[in-house]
Amino acid sequence: MPDLKMIHAAVLRLLALGATVAAVVVMVTSHETATVLNMKFTAKYNNTEAFMYFVVANAVASGYSLIVLLLPCKSLCWRIILILDVVMVVLLASSMSAALAIAQVGKKGNSHAGWLPICGQVPRFCDHVGGAIISGIAGSSLYLVLLLHSIYNVLGSAIFSLKP
Repeated sequence: MPDLKMIHAAVLRLLALGATVAAVVVMVTSHETATVLNMKFTAKYNNTEAFMYFVVANAVASGYSLIVLLLPCKSLCWRIILILDVVMVVLLASSMSAALAIAQVGKKGNSHAGWLPICGQVPRFCDHVGGAIISGIAGSSLYLVLLLHSIYNVLGSAIFSLKP
């Protein structure tokens, strides 16, 4: 019978997988065409490197979650998985920060650089990006909780078994 700790970890990984896959799908499907001053332009996620980084980071985290979910529970590589969980948390947090920065510029513009906000012209695109970022925040938060759970399971059980 599986251990309760492993069930918690599996549920957390499934939730994180769902959030990161949702972030990828919503961001990849975000595109809208607008006409401004008789000029047509299309806003897509792949016009900005930060959004592409966000998509790649969430796709990597999704693939990683899927691989870890398929590993046997008594595998000897759980300490390596702990290190990779740290890498995933950092990767997701950095990609989320980059995407948030570009989304903020898209929403508010930057008067010092002369960049105008675009969300007034392409609101559906901005809504998609906002939804993807919210899903990315959820995925990143779930990975952080999963990391703390893994740290407790790998290191905490060893520390607590050393009772005098």
